Amino acid sequence: MYIIIVGGGDVGRYLCREFLRMGYEVLVIEKDTRKCEVLEEELGSVALCGDGCEVAVLIKAGINRADMLIAVTPEDDDNLAACQMAKQKFNVPYVIARVNNPKNVHIFAKLGIEHAVDVTGLIVENIKARTPTCPLVHLMTFKERNAELILLRITEGPLVGKMVKELPLPLGSIVSLLIRQDRESRTPDPETVLETGDQLLCFIPSGTEEMLQTFVNP
Repeated sequence: MYIIIVGGGDVGRYLCREFLRMGYEVLVIEKDTRKCEVLEEELGSVALCGDGCEVAVLIKAGINRADMLIAVTPEDDDNLAACQMAKQKFNVPYVIARVNNPKNVHIFAKLGIEHAVDVTGLIVENIKARTPTCPLVHLMTFKERNAELILLRITEGPLVGKMVKELPLPLGSIVSLLIRQDRESRTPDPETVLETGDQLLCFIPSGTEEMLQTFVNP
């Protein structure tokens, strides 16, 4: 597999190191000459100095045979441009963009970049996952199925004592797993009565998480 990384900062350098360790062919495109030198010193001949948004630079990098392009610069505009060019002009099968400003996620999606990683959002969700009192944690997005996987915690409040079928989940939701302290995890029945400390893995339709927040965080 041949992977092109646009952006040779800390993230790009880390990704390059990991992909090389996995046995992949990797090239990092970076504007900053000094960062290119650091990459070469640490990892060998893996850097190309240039602008990853320019056609000539991408061609020089061998974009026509790339299996994947990952854009991880600190600038959302550059990441978007590089991914759009790779996908639309060179038909790279798989492109991934780092999104530094969460407000830009919808722009990436609207312009056809489905695999956009919201760095700030990941940090927030990681903090929420480690906070037992936080009732709702976003775990994963399944764009192809228009669904989200969430963790719903039953904390002290109005959901305690309700049956699973009485949960205010959006239409089309599926409760796939009940995690109960000191007991084996299982798929709950609709009549299962919820207890404090229960955790539910639920699939909900995309775009309904904010509505669910109003019920679990009244």
